Amino acid sequence: MASSVMTAKAPSGYLATAVQRKPRTPYGFPLVDDCSSCDIRTDGFFCSVSSETARALGHIRRTSSYPAGAILFMEGEPARGVYIVCQGRVKLLTTNSDGKTLIFKIAKPGDILGLNPAISGQPHEITAETLQPTQLAYVSREDFLKFIKEHGDACLQVAQHLGRDCHSAYEVIRSIGLSNSVEEKLARFLVEWSAGAPVTNGGVRVKLALTHEEIAQLIGCSRESVSRSFSEFKRKRLVEVNGSTLLVQDKAALETLATL
Repeated sequence: MASSVMTAKAPSGYLATAVQRKPRTPYGFPLVDDCSSCDIRTDGFFCSVSSETARALGHIRRTSSYPAGAILFMEGEPARGVYIVCQGRVKLLTTNSDGKTLIFKIAKPGDILGLNPAISGQPHEITAETLQPTQLAYVSREDFLKFIKEHGDACLQVAQHLGRDCHSAYEVIRSIGLSNSVEEKLARFLVEWSAGAPVTNGGVRVKLALTHEEIAQLIGCSRESVSRSFSEFKRKRLVEVNGSTLLVQDKAALETLATL
């Protein structure tokens, strides 16, 4: 007996729309097949290399999306490769035997993670954990070392990035060791976090996807101290926090406090 198959006719214009629509990841990030033509390129790291080098990178990198709280690598693990942050943010932290945590840095798009151990062959000195849904490009250590050996502009970017990481570590030490008060540390953090954000009539508005506990780990103090300082800043009408939105109402006063 002959079988019949029923097929549904696609609406007019559906095929053209489906062809034009760019595929996206589960977290809404665009699926990027070629680093040289990426729409989300920044001024950071590999995003500023030549088109030829970017195409070579595209041949060896694997792009994936991660949920918030995903561990990319842990302190003490061998370095198997590097991660380039395409979208989202990643916190870089260390924890002692007593469970006390210190966040060294919040990595943003354009940053590369695991660079020093990948170059030196030493284990990871820190742990990397996604702070929010994040898109990352991964390159194995073997491919990465071959890549920077064959592309001079990428090698220069590596040297510059290592220098920035060193400078960032100095700033963390200076802030924790030499700042006179929690308010000064918090003010410096908020000024840096809101840098580059557009100024509106009400001030500077940015997303602050960090808890008071995480901010405390980042600036080297207790969560209670951060909460008290935020309350004081609010009383002085320096900042306002609504959910995950930070509104810097008086940026000049905050900058003054950060440089005391």
